[in-house]
Amino acid sequence: MIKDTQRENMHSSSDTRSGHTLEAATLVDSTSMNPYGQLFKMLMPRALNIAIHDRNGVQLWSADACETVILQDLVDDEVAHHQLGELDYASTGRVETLGGESAYVFPLRDANRHLLGVVVLSCADRGTARSVEMVGGLLRPALDVLTRELANQYNIESLQSDLRLRDGDLAMMLSEDDGAHEQINEVDDFARLLKACLQHIGSCVGAVIIPEKNIVVYRASAGIAQHVSSDLLNRTHRHLVSLVQVQRRAVVLNRSIDTGPLANIDYKVLACPILYGARRVIGVLTFFTPMAHHDFTLREIHLVELLARRISQILLQSYDSATGLLTRQSLEKRAAKAIAKQSDHQHHVIYIDIDRLHVLNDLHGMHVGDDVIARAAAIIRGATSSRVSASKISGDRFALFVQQSKMKDATTLAETLRSSIANMNYTIGAKVIDVSASFGVAPVQHTEHPLSHALATAEAACKAAKDRGRGRVEVFQDADHSIIRRVEDVSLLGALREALDRDLFRLHAQPIIDLNKSTGRQHFELLLRMTDSDGAAIPAEKFFHAAERYQLAPAIDRWVVNYVLEMVSAIAPKLRRVGACFAVNLSGQSLGDDEFLAFLEEKLRDYSAIASLISFELTETAAVSNIVRAEALMRKLRQFGHEIALDDFGKGLSSLSYLKSLPVTCVKIDGELIRDLVQNPRSQAMVSAVVQLALAMKLTTTAECIENDAIKQIVSELGVDHAQGYAIGRPRPIEQVLHELLGTKQASDVALQHAG
Repeated sequence: MIKDTQRENMHSSSDTRSGHTLEAATLVDSTSMNPYGQLFKMLMPRALNIAIHDRNGVQLWSADACETVILQDLVDDEVAHHQLGELDYASTGRVETLGGESAYVFPLRDANRHLLGVVVLSCADRGTARSVEMVGGLLRPALDVLTRELANQYNIESLQSDLRLRDGDLAMMLSEDDGAHEQINEVDDFARLLKACLQHIGSCVGAVIIPEKNIVVYRASAGIAQHVSSDLLNRTHRHLVSLVQVQRRAVVLNRSIDTGPLANIDYKVLACPILYGARRVIGVLTFFTPMAHHDFTLREIHLVELLARRISQILLQSYDSATGLLTRQSLEKRAAKAIAKQSDHQHHVIYIDIDRLHVLNDLHGMHVGDDVIARAAAIIRGATSSRVSASKISGDRFALFVQQSKMKDATTLAETLRSSIANMNYTIGAKVIDVSASFGVAPVQHTEHPLSHALATAEAACKAAKDRGRGRVEVFQDADHSIIRRVEDVSLLGALREALDRDLFRLHAQPIIDLNKSTGRQHFELLLRMTDSDGAAIPAEKFFHAAERYQLAPAIDRWVVNYVLEMVSAIAPKLRRVGACFAVNLSGQSLGDDEFLAFLEEKLRDYSAIASLISFELTETAAVSNIVRAEALMRKLRQFGHEIALDDFGKGLSSLSYLKSLPVTCVKIDGELIRDLVQNPRSQAMVSAVVQLALAMKLTTTAECIENDAIKQIVSELGVDHAQGYAIGRPRPIEQVLHELLGTKQASDVALQHAG
C-alpha cells in the first residue's frame, strides 16, 4: 500500500548524507513538498517508489514506506557529480536498471545550472522499459513547477538569512530610540528609523524614496530648513534611484563632482539600494552631510546597509509579494491613522472581487487564474496615490481606501478600474478570455470600528453587484434589502469579538441514542450558544454566518476545544463510569488554518488520556472542499484515539467517491434526507443505501433531525445505528446534563468553572 512519509529528524545536525549535514536541508520546507508528491503519484500511478530530495540529497518527501537505499545511492551520485561538475548539463535525466525495476533520476536545476533538488522514482519493468524522455515528458509540467518552488524557497531563505545575520546590530542601535512604541504603518517605521540613523551618524538630511509604492519619507537634523532638504531631494532623487538600480550596491560620494544632477550640491552622499522580493531594486535610502564634515566611513556604510535591509523587511511584511499591494493589516493601519487624523473629512472604501475566477481555474488551470489576479492587481496598483491605498484582501479580492473623497469621486474611480479590467484583453493562444470584476463602494462611517464596518458594507455592495449581473459597480444603500444579511453580519462582528474576549459562549449538549442498544455509552453532541453583553441569546445561524464571513471560526473552535478538554479532564473518571462521551464540531475554516491545526494537535497530545471521551465531527462539505487537509487531520485524530463523524452526509454531490479516502468512524446522515422519510420512498432508498455502504465499510451511522416517533421507527427499521433530534432530546446547557448524568452538583460546578 502506498503511504506518504516524510523524513524524521529533519533538523538534526548530527545525521549526515553524502557528507552534508541535514541542517542545510532545513532551507526547504518539507511540508510544502506534499502537493508536488501527490501530483507525481497522479502522473505516474504505477510507480513503485517516488521521492523528492533537496540539493544536498536529503529526502524531503517519499511515496513509499519501505527503504529505498538503492534509489538514495542514485541521488547521492547525482549530487556528487553536480558538486564536482562532472555532468552533461544538456541531459534532463537518466534511467538505471535495478533488478526487475527501472529507476529514473531527474535533476532540478536553476537558470545557472545550479542543482536545486532531485526527483527519483522506480517502476517495474514490463517487457521494454520506458525511455527517460517519455517519463520525463509525462512529469515535465510537475518538474518545472517544483523547480520554481525550490528556487523560490532557496531565494527567500537566502534573503532572510542575510537579514538575520545583520539585523542584530541595527536592533542594538535602535534599542534606546524614543519611538519604540507601537507603530502605525510602514511610513512611520521609516521615519523612526531615519531619525535614529540621522542622530547616530551625524548626517543632516536622510530620505527613503520608493517611487512605485508612492513612498517619500525624509528627515532633517536641527538647523536645516525644510525647504532646503526638499529642494536637495528634488534635484537628486531620480538620479540616485537610477544610480543604485544600476550599481545594485551602496554608492558613496565623499568628493564633489562637476557634472550631472549631483554637481555643485555641496554635500557628501551615501545612497543604498532598497531591495524587494527577489532582490529587485525598488528605491533608495540616502543620507547627505555637508562637505565640511567627515567622510562617510565603512562603519556608517555598513550601518546604512543594515537600515536598508530593515526597510526591505518592513516592505515584505507590509506588501503582498505576489501583487505588490498592501497587506490587509497594513491597509487597516494606514486607514486608521488617516481616519483619526482627518476625522472631519469623508473617506470611502472600494471592494473588488474578480468574477468567475474559479471557472478560469477549472477550464484553463490555476496558473491562468494567478496571471489574471496579477494583471488585475497591476491595474489597481496603477490607481494608487498618496490619497488612495490598495490592498489584496484574499486570493481574488482587493480593497481600496480613498481618503478625503466624495462618493462621486470614489464611484468614478471604481468605474475606471472596472472598465480597465474589462478591457484587459486576456488571451490564451488565439482565444480572447472575458475577464470582469464586481465593485462595491461604501462610505466610512463614524462607528466603533469604522474601517471594518466600511469594508463589510462595501463587500455587501460588491456581492449585490454579482447578484445583479457581475462586472458592475454598486454603491451601498441602507434600504437595499439584498444586502441586509451582510449588514447584520457587520453588526455581529463586535459581539463576536466581545464574546471571545469575555467568554460569553456556552455549550449545550444534545443526546444521541443507540437504536440497537448494543452499547451502554451515552453520547452527546456539543452545540455552541452565544449571548450578547446584556445576556440576550443570539441565534446560532446568525453568529456562525458572521464568524465565517470575518474569519473568526478558528478562534471560536479554539475556545470550544479548550473548554471541552479542560472540563472533561476534570471529571474523566466519573464520565468513564457512566459511559459518557461528547462530540465536538470543527469548522471548515479551521481545517484551512495552520495555526489552529498546530494548536489542536498540541492540545490533543497534552490530553491524550481522555481521547475515548471526546469525538469530533466535520461536515462533508468542509471535508470535500479541502480533501487533502481533511484526510490528514482525520488521520491525526485517529492516531490520538478519537472517533470521527462525517456530518451532513449525503448533502454534497460527491459523498460516496470521497468517503473511501477519509478515515471516519461514523457518518451522520443529512437531516434533509431524514425529515421526509415517512412520505418519500426515494429518501428511504437513499438512507438504506448509505446504511448498507457504511455497514460494508464497518462504519456506524447516525440519523439527524429525528423529529417524531414515526421517523424514529423508520430509521430503526432501515438499520441506522444511532438517532439524534428533538424526538430524542433537545439541546440543554451542559451544566444541567452533567448534573443529571453524574448525579452530583460538583460536575455542573466544574462545567461552570471552565466556562469562565
